[in-house]
Amino acid sequence: MHMSDGLIDIPASVVLFVIAAAGLAVALPRARRELDDRTAPLAGLVAAFVFALQMINFPVLPGVSGHVLGGALAAILVGPATAVICLTVVLVVQALLFADGGLSALGANITNLALVGVAAGYGIAVALRPVLRRYRGLAPLGAVSFVAAAGATVVAASAFLVEYALGGTAGSLGTIAPFMLGVHLLIGIGEGVITAATVMAVARARPDLVFLLRPLRQTEPSTI
Repeated sequence: MHMSDGLIDIPASVVLFVIAAAGLAVALPRARRELDDRTAPLAGLVAAFVFALQMINFPVLPGVSGHVLGGALAAILVGPATAVICLTVVLVVQALLFADGGLSALGANITNLALVGVAAGYGIAVALRPVLRRYRGLAPLGAVSFVAAAGATVVAASAFLVEYALGGTAGSLGTIAPFMLGVHLLIGIGEGVITAATVMAVARARPDLVFLLRPLRQTEPSTI
């Protein structure tokens, strides 16, 4: 749900820049603890993959485009803090080089996609992690990944509506909200399928690289 310049007013944009900066300040030191020599290359691949997916856009509202978020996917594979950094890099490059999302809306876009999307996706995945303790194999991991990605998309869309309620400039929130949530429910289903397929593919080849599985491997080495 990339926002363009002018979709929210300047005071709301400034507040969201502050929130985005605070989120990055928290994520940076934690990302250093999540990454090691084995997982650092995967973080780069995840950022590149999310970048490619997000370049497939379609209009949702004037000044708003819909696309895969990638927050749940990144968090499940490389950890939530690293995912925030990956998504932020993607959003900054898109804004500066491809005019995908305005500079004044960069704080809002980072807040929605990198902070809210990652937090919601990883939070749902962690809440469902007991399923992976009880049921072994790739299918349960795919199901958890699907629900996490679909849920994160709807939560991020809801965050956009909250922000728009605070400083939106393009129309009535009552008119926008049902359409925005309906479209992103469909996007969430597609994102869930992509996330599940990608996570299962990585887990099949290198389960040791999937961040969500680390606590399970410490207690049950043969989980996957």
